[in-house]
Amino acid sequence: MTRPDDLPALAEMSARIGADPLLIQGPGGNTSVKDGAVMWIKASGTNLADALTRDVFVPCDLPAMRLAMEKGEARADQPAEFALVQGGLRPSIETSLHAVFPQRVVVHVHCVNTLALAIRRDAGPALAERLGAFRWAMVPYAKPGANLAAQVQAVLTPGMDVIILRNHGLIVAAETVAEAEVLLGAVVTAVTAPALSLHAAAGLAAHADASYDALPDDHPLHTVARTPHLLQAALAGSLYPDHVVFCGVGANALSAQETPISAAARIVAQGLPQPAFLLVPGQGALIHKDANAGAIALVRCLGDVLVRLAEGAVVRPLTDAQNAELLNWDAEKYRQVLNAG
Repeated sequence: MTRPDDLPALAEMSARIGADPLLIQGPGGNTSVKDGAVMWIKASGTNLADALTRDVFVPCDLPAMRLAMEKGEARADQPAEFALVQGGLRPSIETSLHAVFPQRVVVHVHCVNTLALAIRRDAGPALAERLGAFRWAMVPYAKPGANLAAQVQAVLTPGMDVIILRNHGLIVAAETVAEAEVLLGAVVTAVTAPALSLHAAAGLAAHADASYDALPDDHPLHTVARTPHLLQAALAGSLYPDHVVFCGVGANALSAQETPISAAARIVAQGLPQPAFLLVPGQGALIHKDANAGAIALVRCLGDVLVRLAEGAVVRPLTDAQNAELLNWDAEKYRQVLNAG
């Protein structure tokens, strides 16, 4: 199959943003380019950071995907059905999200500075203060897939090229790879806020055990655990989808006299996944010794997001039902398997 001339440029840009943990964490985010009736999009479970060292893009039937969405067909939520090469990697679970944009190039990132605003109860006004120079809109939270894509499609107007996904991330769209990267940089600059000065862990070694180790000294999650309003925000619940997928529901703190092992047992007894990390209020954070690459990246993401949360801001966490639909989602289980290293 003939590849578009600018696919190498898309790969180069993808690798650049994929290497920036303030934009992309683990296998999160995706990029695409449309070439006539074919849309090339990052495959599910692959990392944008690897775009120059492995083939991470798969071709999809763009008209068929758009028609399925127009008709409200259930298969619009099964991107593998639109893959033009069967038996290989699956297209991103967010293929439909890219398909609704008329622009050739679409870039979706989990920008931590965007998230620090998009997780707030007052996300709309907070973003409006910063994005006045852009053609943008925000859509309510929805599980990634055709329903979210339909919400985006409903707000798109001619020329609109910036979409904020509440409790999820940022999308920019343009006609060329270069234009998309410039637009991404401009939006990120507009939403960037100074991060809180980091605090090292204090007395955390005493809490480490056979299952959990202290995170590195410069990890931002230590600051979250040692800053009351940030700790409160962390414990409010899950703030965006990939956190649930790779770290479990929300964040958990050690209670008085608890060990990490007993805290994990308490959480599992509630029917929840074993926590990838634990917060020790006033001291720092621990990570499970068996945490995979995706979990490690998303633990870092939580710290990076929350140290940028404005003091006084109140977060809007996902509901129990929204957590449950992410935990029981076959498409995400597939992505976790591919990222288990």
